[in-house]
Amino acid sequence: MSLLKIARMGHPVLVQRAEAVPDPGAPEIRRLVADMIETMIDAPGIGLAAPQVHVPLRLFVFHLPRERTGEAAAPPAVVINPVLEFFAPEQVLRWEGCLSIPGLRAAVPRYERIRYAGVDCDGNPVGGEVGGLHANVVQHEYDHLDGILYTMRVTDFTTFGFTDELARAAESRAEAA
Repeated sequence: MSLLKIARMGHPVLVQRAEAVPDPGAPEIRRLVADMIETMIDAPGIGLAAPQVHVPLRLFVFHLPRERTGEAAAPPAVVINPVLEFFAPEQVLRWEGCLSIPGLRAAVPRYERIRYAGVDCDGNPVGGEVGGLHANVVQHEYDHLDGILYTMRVTDFTTFGFTDELARAAESRAEAA
């Protein structure tokens, strides 16, 4: 059974605060990270947090393929024991979905630019100041580490629904204009 099928079974780990990773270089952490990257890419997704696969630890993986971003690509990476810093109180609405809640999307308020930091499996520092989709995916995955699902951040429920229905509604509005 894939890690994602296990995650979709529902589990309280998704709504609990995850614990710090005591040893980022431990063999079991390296195996977990490799499995999560494979699962994320196979899904296909652009981010996956350990609580989504029933591991209550503060780590997530992500990648930003050029075809999804229209920006510079970011290869698969891990962020262990991350911290976030926000630059300004202003937020923008970003469309999000989640591998743990398939088939749904919503516009969620997110900070446009953030700074994040953590380490990889070798203890090397990772992170930086980022914007756009990169900032969005980091905030989304970081939320998972605090037991927050994107659906909990929705402020306008007219932007929340099944992916197919939202696409049909957008198409209808475009035709009417």
